[in-house]
Amino acid sequence: MTQAQGAIDAWAQLAAGRTRELIPEAVRLFEKSGTTALLDKGLSPEETVAEMDRAGIHKLMVSAWCRPERWVSTNDEVAEYTCAFPDRFVGVAAVDMSKPMAALRELDRAVNELGFKALRVVPWLWKLPPNHRLYYPLYAKCVELDIPFCTQVGHTGPLMPSETGRPVPYLDEVALDFPELRIVAGHIGHPWTEEMIGVAWKHDNIFIDTSAYLPRYYPQALLQYMKTYGQDKVLFGSNFPQLSLSRCMEQVGELGLPDEVREKFLRANARRVFKL
Repeated sequence: MTQAQGAIDAWAQLAAGRTRELIPEAVRLFEKSGTTALLDKGLSPEETVAEMDRAGIHKLMVSAWCRPERWVSTNDEVAEYTCAFPDRFVGVAAVDMSKPMAALRELDRAVNELGFKALRVVPWLWKLPPNHRLYYPLYAKCVELDIPFCTQVGHTGPLMPSETGRPVPYLDEVALDFPELRIVAGHIGHPWTEEMIGVAWKHDNIFIDTSAYLPRYYPQALLQYMKTYGQDKVLFGSNFPQLSLSRCMEQVGELGLPDEVREKFLRANARRVFKL
């Protein structure tokens, strides 16, 4: 088995071709990443699997997206991919936080009827940090359903305020209130990477995924953490389609990770955290 074969990508979205229309704040992120071709071009499940095969990625954790007043991609749209290729796509639910009771029902449906394995909320879309009261019923539901909560940490690439992405105090407080909740913090946490590492060290239930950053640009502090006392706490993620799957996996090979660390980073940690 090569280093890429069997990899699990912990953070991805559908390439639906509607980003420019529905998430205009993210257009500059695609421009800076050199992936504007996928802003307006949708990929079918079959085409997405072909991209995964070229990169050597076995499973893609694909999330629905909801923002105030509209859905970007629904849980049912994601389920079309997970049903077409159940061994390749893993569904990650989204909910409309402006409708708290409906959000709880939708999360329950996504997990128990659609087979999804996690919930994701992107705080900058809602302009609400993770310790806001609207999140708390969802955290309790995640614990009840035994699924992780996935969220974004660090500055926002899109032109939106970054404050909601600070690990301290927000995720720190959530982990104290919900020690049974598995939390996967995506996007490394830059420029608060060391703060994110400190929070992950402090709380057994907090993990970091590397999405939205090419491996060549992982901070040295994160690489040191991955190779030493944090090797069970960091998961590979791409943020596809913002980043190329093949380019990410090629650069993982340049990191020179020890075999045991690479296995945990690319596969084992995600299997354990998401109970795949």
